Amino acid sequence: MADKRPDSGSESDSTEDPVVGNVNKFAVVPPNYNGKPKKGHLIFDACFESGNLGRVDYITEYEYDLFIRPDTCNPRFRVWFNFTVENVKQDQRVIFNIVNFSKTKSLYRDGMTPLVKSTSRPKWVRIPTKFVYYYRCPDHRKNYVMSFAFNFDSEDEVYQFAYCYPYSYTRLQNYLDNLEKRNYDFFTRELLCLTVQQRRLDMLTITHPDNLYPPEGEKQKIVYITARVHPGETPSSFVCQGVIDFLVSNHPISKILREHLVFKIIPCLNPDGVYLGNYRCSLMGFDLNRHWQEPSPWAHPTLYSTKNMLMELDRNGKYEVDFYIDLHAHSTLMNGFMYGNIYEDVDRYERHSIFPKLLGANAEDFSLANTNFNRDAVKAGTGRRTLGGCLDESHCYTLEVSFYSYTANTTGQSVPYTEEAYMKLGRNLARTFLDYYKMTNYISAKPSSSILPKPGATRPRNERRANGERDSGYAGQGGAAERSISEPLNRASVEGGGGQFGGRLDRGFNREDRLLMRNRDLGLNGTTSSFTDSSFTQRPRRF
Repeated sequence: MADKRPDSGSESDSTEDPVVGNVNKFAVVPPNYNGKPKKGHLIFDACFESGNLGRVDYITEYEYDLFIRPDTCNPRFRVWFNFTVENVKQDQRVIFNIVNFSKTKSLYRDGMTPLVKSTSRPKWVRIPTKFVYYYRCPDHRKNYVMSFAFNFDSEDEVYQFAYCYPYSYTRLQNYLDNLEKRNYDFFTRELLCLTVQQRRLDMLTITHPDNLYPPEGEKQKIVYITARVHPGETPSSFVCQGVIDFLVSNHPISKILREHLVFKIIPCLNPDGVYLGNYRCSLMGFDLNRHWQEPSPWAHPTLYSTKNMLMELDRNGKYEVDFYIDLHAHSTLMNGFMYGNIYEDVDRYERHSIFPKLLGANAEDFSLANTNFNRDAVKAGTGRRTLGGCLDESHCYTLEVSFYSYTANTTGQSVPYTEEAYMKLGRNLARTFLDYYKMTNYISAKPSSSILPKPGATRPRNERRANGERDSGYAGQGGAAERSISEPLNRASVEGGGGQFGGRLDRGFNREDRLLMRNRDLGLNGTTSSFTDSSFTQRPRRF
């Protein structure tokens, strides 16, 4: 057990002392106290995989200042936290103040709260909003502080608090090991490279085996998906798992997609950062999503290997990289949404605008209002921008999903995300590829012969309805799967009735006017919701 720290609640101590490593079974006791910690002297720990808590200051027996450990080799990023508390007393009430966030804009302004679970209650739940405060604090140079009150209701529990649902490197490896043991003929897992700390960069290939050897003169389309380049953006791992789960399932849409497309998926681009509990950077302090242009084989080995693989596929005459989608999480906006590229070729830009529109029709949590097409200079080193310039005719996107909640398109209600809701977005992302390739006539609207039910295996649809039975679907979604396959895509519904993608009604305008019109008509103008300043000027009242 670590020695107790001296009382250091002053402004200079709290903001200037360096925070280097994670606390390790650190007992916080009152000043001038000597001896073994008593019950109620809280013990903090973050020395576990994906853990992050760098320092704890004793303020009173009811209040503690907590400091996030910065990303390794980069003090700029301090957002992710994940730690445990034990040695509590029954019904002990405390206030925790997280005092050194590196970002001022935060979803805490919009009602987001930390997650908590305990030994006997292993399911993550959000702390009620009435116990969480986000405000400028005069005791910490007017920096933004997030304070939350909590009551420990059991002495024998170990409590864990986190910024968002954790998804560790070990969890990913266990998940991939289980998939590999199923011995699917359409699933392969390969080691693309090792990281600086010798962790695996896995690449998954999901497709019908025949697609790996396309006939002479034909090109096989490839969809490439990556996730977790920023290690603290854990929702992207749940979205990615949703994609994988759907593609390896027996769902009819999954079978069609495997027959026609090759999916290559890298579930974790930054294994070292994930393991260490960083928010944005790799072990060596690099924001990897700014180094796609010239990745280094020793400093950015995962990017170097991934980009080389993509370029090799692009040069291979048998394959066509049709999509590249990088999965992220967003710390200030709601819903899921996409960032796309702007191209001088108006026809390519039109085609590039279709997929987000289709995804919005499939996913109630996807926002077209937040979707934005840009070529900002500050984004030049991202995967979306770099690969969009390297891969001719490929659609390169960033898919973002909120750390907190979404406003449902159907009801207008704000719904906090759960692990399952993130995975559902991944399933809807996978389903959207069928709609896109049916619209472009690459996949027939009729079901493939290999997935048609055997004679007598399924009763006619009208007979099932006559008996009061519901159509079967995926994960309790009714007959959506059957409709998606059997009914041709209504082009007018995608085009909003105005034919933005087909009819050229704007020939009298120049190129810039036409680009602006398409952005406006599709609702893809890049606007973002403004924040309501719900900050507090006073520290929360102490018990």
